[in-house]
Amino acid sequence: MHWREPDLALLDELRRAETDLPPDAPRALISVRVSALTTDTTSPVRQELDLRSLAGEKGFRVVGVARDLNVSATRVPPWRRRELGHWLNDRAPDFDVILFWKMDRFVRRVTDLSTMIDWCLTHGKNLVSKHDAIDLSSPLGRGAAELVGTLAEIETGNTSARVASLWEYAKTQSDWLVGKPPYGYTTDGGRLVIEPRAQQVLRWCHGAAVRGVSARRMTAVLSRGRVPTGGGGEWSATTLLRRLRNPALMGFRVVEDKDGGVRRSRIVRDKDGVPVRVTEPIFTEGEWRMLQNALDRRSRAQPRRNPLGATAFLGVMFCADCRTSMAVRRSSTQGRTYAYLRCRNCPSGGLGAPDPEAVYRRLRSEATAALGTQPVRVRDYARGEAGPRRSEPHWALVMSGETFGDRWEREGQDVMADDLRRAGVTCQVSRTKVPGTRAPGVNLQLTVPPDVEERLIIKPDVFPDPVH
Repeated sequence: MHWREPDLALLDELRRAETDLPPDAPRALISVRVSALTTDTTSPVRQELDLRSLAGEKGFRVVGVARDLNVSATRVPPWRRRELGHWLNDRAPDFDVILFWKMDRFVRRVTDLSTMIDWCLTHGKNLVSKHDAIDLSSPLGRGAAELVGTLAEIETGNTSARVASLWEYAKTQSDWLVGKPPYGYTTDGGRLVIEPRAQQVLRWCHGAAVRGVSARRMTAVLSRGRVPTGGGGEWSATTLLRRLRNPALMGFRVVEDKDGGVRRSRIVRDKDGVPVRVTEPIFTEGEWRMLQNALDRRSRAQPRRNPLGATAFLGVMFCADCRTSMAVRRSSTQGRTYAYLRCRNCPSGGLGAPDPEAVYRRLRSEATAALGTQPVRVRDYARGEAGPRRSEPHWALVMSGETFGDRWEREGQDVMADDLRRAGVTCQVSRTKVPGTRAPGVNLQLTVPPDVEERLIIKPDVFPDPVH
């Protein structure tokens, strides 16, 4: 956000005017949002100043500003945004009204607006817009909010339809009209052309895969060689395999196809069923099939992954030496699968604990001994009372009648892990060599933060998961 001198002068003037408000003036939270900063965007500074002026006109005291920049209102509802979501989920007692510049700056889906209206009515809050006739303090204002939200969603739907139409057209064209080029290629005057450096990387990976080298080993070599990933971030086996399995490397147009939750790309075909070619191939069809066969052979040699996750207590158990998370690593030898609990940075993963479940049992026992007698408390919102016994909105703690030991026995290990992570409890795992045995001795040291009672308070999520 860029504040000019006149903007700062107006900001100081508006803040000084607030000092004349009575102590019980309604408290306003300003919500500022933009999807992307462009020349056509109403600047977040202008939104904030306009809303501060509106607060002054209505006699509201500004207690905070939630600035969510480069955030899509279509994809991210208010309660999932970084700043506004923090106010809604954790600081609800601190404000009485939410001010926003225009409906499409706040929400773009009727379902999100309906959720926010319900939340506001339940929590005694108001929604007020600078440029729309929206004010939840009256039935007319609530009706206007629903109507404007419907229009905003219709406009979003029209935009989505235009984008989808463009994509459908682009799929059938040999020119590269929209979209990010696949790894290995770049654009030149609307045409897709091979990027030489990335081509060398792919050719090297092809040879390595055929020789039986694992994707994890390839990414280690690429990372040590400081080879650019082509998309920022670091190399990972998942990203590399996705690139090596992309049929776009044969020069064909592809689209993403999620089959059973697995991200793969499939070839786009024209009305006669012929693959749409958009550029020169990096691999011939024969080379690409050879690569896929090599990757398949390597994949079949790996033990099957646990669909529920291989490691329990992630984010709780750490290596006492390198401080990285402990994770389960599996290997197969002569048809048998072995599981070891290892860290990330110690040589060869440190001394691997060959019985992860035994470590989990000890951790469950120690955590229950340390925290099992703590009562389960649930945070609830209290709207406060008017009249002679006036009280301000606040968080109230409700006793559930059970202890965390009862809760963990009833709900199981996953709930215990969630509670320990929320409470900031960690377990340092140290391993020592035991003479005459291959399995190391494993020691656990539980660390409980001093404010663990506060952290253990359960804060129910009052907002639904977005279904868009």
